[in-house]
Amino acid sequence: MRTLAEHTPAESVATSDVRSAAAFFKRIVAVGGGKGGIGKSLIASSLGIEFARRGRRVVLIDLDLGGANLHTCLGIAHPEETLSDFVLRRVESLEEIAVDTGFENLRLVSGSLDAIAAANPLHQQKLRLMRAIQGLDADLVVLDLGAGSHFNVLDFFLVADEGIVTLVPEPTSVENAYRFVKAAFFRRLKAVEAVYGLHDVLAEVMQARRPMSPARLVQEVSRRDPEAGMRLSEEMRAFRPFVVVNAVREAADLSLGDAICTAWRRFFGIELRYLGHVRHDEEAWRAVRARRPLLLERAGQPIAADLRAIADGLWARFEEEAESTR
Repeated sequence: MRTLAEHTPAESVATSDVRSAAAFFKRIVAVGGGKGGIGKSLIASSLGIEFARRGRRVVLIDLDLGGANLHTCLGIAHPEETLSDFVLRRVESLEEIAVDTGFENLRLVSGSLDAIAAANPLHQQKLRLMRAIQGLDADLVVLDLGAGSHFNVLDFFLVADEGIVTLVPEPTSVENAYRFVKAAFFRRLKAVEAVYGLHDVLAEVMQARRPMSPARLVQEVSRRDPEAGMRLSEEMRAFRPFVVVNAVREAADLSLGDAICTAWRRFFGIELRYLGHVRHDEEAWRAVRARRPLLLERAGQPIAADLRAIADGLWARFEEEAESTR
């Protein structure tokens, strides 16, 4: 079995192996975005590799069910058993199809390359899969989501403890990311409207059928029902996805993440958290062709440093949460 320390600069190993010993409890992280080709699998696989190298038991799950490629990012062959076997009940647990990746502490549950039934699971199948994900024996579960804002994608994004929205520095990508975040927030409201008795007032507001930002929605609901508005405000404050900007090429792109977080908070009322950026690497294609994890193949390059910094930020977030529960 390969050990990740063998492929990582010595200074990184030294710093990561002596991290705070704060209690670390299980977390689920979902990596999504508004479209394909924005680096979701790169971010997901790199988080898995880096957390496993730091001694955490990690399971990566490829939920891009119609176009699974996470195994390629890890440099392994596509497993024979995939999520479609679980969805179609050919196996009873995810543990049965979680395969070793060759890296210590890191396992993979691969998505299906061709099973339409797996790409569009029925409601009960989806709930069963969610329960199985939550029940996995792991410290960290990383979900690599499919592209777009389909309800199934949004539901897996919302079931996670932390969501990461990935985008690239292009206007269409930023717009698609906003649509994804907005759709996820509205989907979150659907899940809580019955709990808080918000169905009637939300239905009244949404009947206007005009484009509405989350902030405007809360304002309109508050005007009709102050208590319901207060509930929605609480939901909005609790909805705080991370943002990662991938494929950064120019110096101006480095400030894009912070600018997006500021603008979306001001104009849309959504509190995003900037997790970091990943610089473009002209030689990245060689790692893909060689079927080698980019984090390891380009270990001494800026792109690897950026990926490790993103893992650092998420690690720090988990440690803060662990400390607060003591």
